[in-house]
Amino acid sequence: MAEKLLESFLSCFVCSETFRDPVSLSCNHSFCSSCLQKFWKQANNRNCPVCKRRSSKDILVNFGLKRLADSFAGRQKSGSSETEKGEKTLQVVCSKHQEEPKLFCEDEQRAVCPVCDFSLHQSHKVVPVEQAVRELKEQLESDLKSLQDKRNKYKQVEETYDDVIQHSKKQLVSTERQIRAEFNKLHQFLKEEEESRLAALREEEEQKEKTISREMKRIQEQISSLSDSISAVEDELQKDNVAFLSSYKDTQTRTRTQSSVSDPQLVSGALIDVAKHLGNLSFRVWEKMKDKVHFSPVILDSNTAEGWLYLSDDLTSVRRGDTEQQLPDNPERNTKYYDVRGSEGFS
Repeated sequence: MAEKLLESFLSCFVCSETFRDPVSLSCNHSFCSSCLQKFWKQANNRNCPVCKRRSSKDILVNFGLKRLADSFAGRQKSGSSETEKGEKTLQVVCSKHQEEPKLFCEDEQRAVCPVCDFSLHQSHKVVPVEQAVRELKEQLESDLKSLQDKRNKYKQVEETYDDVIQHSKKQLVSTERQIRAEFNKLHQFLKEEEESRLAALREEEEQKEKTISREMKRIQEQISSLSDSISAVEDELQKDNVAFLSSYKDTQTRTRTQSSVSDPQLVSGALIDVAKHLGNLSFRVWEKMKDKVHFSPVILDSNTAEGWLYLSDDLTSVRRGDTEQQLPDNPERNTKYYDVRGSEGFS
């Protein structure tokens, strides 16, 4: 690592080689003397190749930097045989100068040769390759983080959908059970109401039958009595004169007494009152059902309830539980406050 830093410090910005006769400008940037003269000749000015500041005419040889560069170059030559064995990693961008890129034009977004291309980019924003790579990598890392964040958001939504599917299956089982329970109550009520009304119908029929039976028994008794009287009168009419005169008076009195009895009348209401049993039957059952079925003006929406809130089976009341329920984070649900909404608006 230290070797790389030293090599970078002792490299000419123009030729990318170790300094040869290094000179330093007033801006403190250093270059090979020949590289700087060649650069100025091509650029037709005396601006610094790095910061573009105009340099004074006096070029100072940096002897301290020269000694350090010569020493480093000697060490580099001694280790050149090992270096040649390694894989070449430098990227040549200029076939003429065989130079590794040291400058990057931000206007054209490409690396440029520090020798032959720099004069074409003097009006452009040119920065060192290291700086450009660092900044571009920072941008790409920022883009990478944005993509990772975006992927994480999609994964979160995917997980939420999985939770929604599982919760929906639980809702299906629970809601089916409650619907069946409610209809079982209604079926039980209707069954009991049906039995009650059929029992009332049978009871009325039995009472009417008893009434008719009593009337028929009385009628039959009157018929029997009248039949006896008729037979007695017929027998009286067959007697001879003396016998007839001695007994007819009693027979006549009994006959006239029975004849004075009022004629028989049919009892009204002997038939079943069908209208009473069938008239507005559904409405009267519904009226009675209203006492069993209660209407709530506000029904709570379980899909909006915060995890600590527990709703009653009929969704009309809510309480805070001791444990938090594992519920999907669907858009309708409020996870910040102890909150639950009504299923429909009301006023």
